[in-house]
Amino acid sequence: MKNKHKIGLTLGKFAPFHKGHQLLVETAIKEMDEVLLLIYDDPVINISLATRATWIRKIYPNITVIEGINSPNDSGYSPEIMKIQEDYVLEVLEDRSISHFYSSEPYGVHMSKALNAIDRQVDLSRNIVPISATKIRQNPFKQKEFIHPEVYKDLITKVVLLGAPSTGKTTLAEKLAVHFDTQWMPEYGREYWEKHQINKRLTLDDLLKIAETHIEREDALVTESNQFLFSDTNAITTYLFSLDYHGEALSALQNLAKAAEQRHDIIFVCDTDIPYDDTWDRSGDVKRKEFQQKIIEDLKDRNLSYYMLEGTVEERIEKVSKVLAVYRKY
Repeated sequence: MKNKHKIGLTLGKFAPFHKGHQLLVETAIKEMDEVLLLIYDDPVINISLATRATWIRKIYPNITVIEGINSPNDSGYSPEIMKIQEDYVLEVLEDRSISHFYSSEPYGVHMSKALNAIDRQVDLSRNIVPISATKIRQNPFKQKEFIHPEVYKDLITKVVLLGAPSTGKTTLAEKLAVHFDTQWMPEYGREYWEKHQINKRLTLDDLLKIAETHIEREDALVTESNQFLFSDTNAITTYLFSLDYHGEALSALQNLAKAAEQRHDIIFVCDTDIPYDDTWDRSGDVKRKEFQQKIIEDLKDRNLSYYMLEGTVEERIEKVSKVLAVYRKY
């Protein structure tokens, strides 16, 4: 084997991909010339095959990730089940030769024989990384230390609060963060506006900068969050402000608004049923209602579903809590 091109294979569901899997992959990378990773599909697991593949490709761009469509769901060590598994892997590999089969499971013995490969077992007893995907799925947020940030940020449910100025978004986002013991993202536009506005207006470039910085700060908070991240406003609202101020928006801001359609998992719109806070930096209650209507019309045009929040802060928290209690991202 000294001069032979060494090709390692590992397989699994990787749902979610965790540090035990990383140990397996990184051991293979150190020892092999080439590494293949086969991801099994599974209808019982809610994390899509494409999502799991994306995680691993981002973390290890130099290995070959194979998405195992129609992979067998049978598990166990009966001769029939082992034959089904072996035949499937051989079919997926086609004519590719494997020199080492990497695993942290007993199936490494029979699979390596079927592949005519060396059985390379890594941390079979889970002493080095004492975790399993099953345990993580029970409560991934308590097992954060075992999850790569690229994976963890995808497990967080991202909630955005929209609404015209003076609809209670900031107060609600902050109180929701306390209620759920997590993080919240304040509206960066307010901070920027206070420093850079001229006659209550911002330039087209200013509005793009607001959207970009808001996204950067929001991204930084995701890995610090616990189950949920609550955001006050998104790039769609910034885009609508640009249209309102200038009748147009930079193409880069339009693109960020388009990307925002997929950025958050749940959208809540804070209603105008609370008293208007008529501060000097706002444009009046009539304008509030007009802008609120623009937000709602834009969401409908984008075919985005949302929940309307009315009443007191406590009533709004109660409704948000009920929605989140039944929501399952994965």
